Amino acid sequence: MITLNVNGQPHDVDVAADTPLLWVLRDVLAMTGTKFGCGIAQCGACTVHVDGAPVRSCLLPVGTIGAKQITTIEGIGATPAGAKVQKAWLDLEVIQCGYCQSGQIMSAAALIATKATPDDADIDAAMAGNICRCGTYVRIRDAIKKAAEAA
Repeated sequence: MITLNVNGQPHDVDVAADTPLLWVLRDVLAMTGTKFGCGIAQCGACTVHVDGAPVRSCLLPVGTIGAKQITTIEGIGATPAGAKVQKAWLDLEVIQCGYCQSGQIMSAAALIATKATPDDADIDAAMAGNICRCGTYVRIRDAIKKAAEAA
């Protein structure tokens, strides 16, 4: 039995220690906001926060997490940066198909939480590896800047 702290709540899960966090979130805890994209940590769809840092959950074994705090897209709106990013996403109608957006929002919220006024280079670095097949990158950048202004 492994205990995970997800969105401020403890969850006891009966899984092997090498089970990727993504599958525990989706299949065991029924938190389906975090998406499976590539399975090799290259697309960013599975991004969650572990102790505030964005990580790819598709390759992160749950046995390595310990007492660290996990935040998913279902809980990011409860954080100051997450709430600002989500509002900016809605205000600027960033989402097209939406599949990648939970990972995009998680990466953007981590950036805003650590850098109050990110420039284009900061945004590029923070969002590298978050792929949007619909190409909403211009709206994503604008939303990050809007969220930063609100911060």
